[in-house]
Amino acid sequence: MLFRDWPAAEKPREKLLELGPGALTEAELIALLLRHGHRGASALDLARSLLARFGSLRGLLSAPREDVCRHPGIGTARWAELQAALELVRRHHLERLRFGPALTSPRAARDFLIARLRDRDHEVFCCLFLDTRHRLLGFDELFRGTLDGASVHPREVVKTALARNAAAVILAHNHPSGVAEPSQADEIITTRLRDALALVDIRLLDHLIVGDGTCASLAERGLV
Repeated sequence: MLFRDWPAAEKPREKLLELGPGALTEAELIALLLRHGHRGASALDLARSLLARFGSLRGLLSAPREDVCRHPGIGTARWAELQAALELVRRHHLERLRFGPALTSPRAARDFLIARLRDRDHEVFCCLFLDTRHRLLGFDELFRGTLDGASVHPREVVKTALARNAAAVILAHNHPSGVAEPSQADEIITTRLRDALALVDIRLLDHLIVGDGTCASLAERGLV
């Protein structure tokens, strides 16, 4: 049976319109993004084969571009569409932080940071800059490193915080190993940045470390 001959209730677009996006499987959602299949296979067949090859939705979206583009029916244009959908999710999280309630606890920023950082294969050091009411002013990725760590310069953090007119800062970085446990080096740089920011009357609220779906707070451990 050709895809156009399927019952309407089994077509992803019609199913979404009738029941809402939550009713769709991951394969059906991907099929909506792909729009059409290839060589006798429907978009849904192609989506299912992608999930099977990469093991999961996360596996697909975090796989290297070269690996995804080698899959039959997927080229750079379709890879770009999938990455654009992922980036929309990340920016949605950031917008919720920017226009939502004040960040009164580390938990308020964790969803965004996990979505943003957990699948990076190198360390990325970021800052969330807040106003006097702990509302988000901006988010910046300031330093990038290798699997061995990132070189973090307090002067650059202070400079950016002043440019943002920030009253408080939340630091964040990822551990590509997937283990969110803070290292001794993490504790040292936290102390250095706390002291540097204090010199210009900017408060360090927390340092969050992102692992594989987890996020550790140094403030909750009494290390800030």
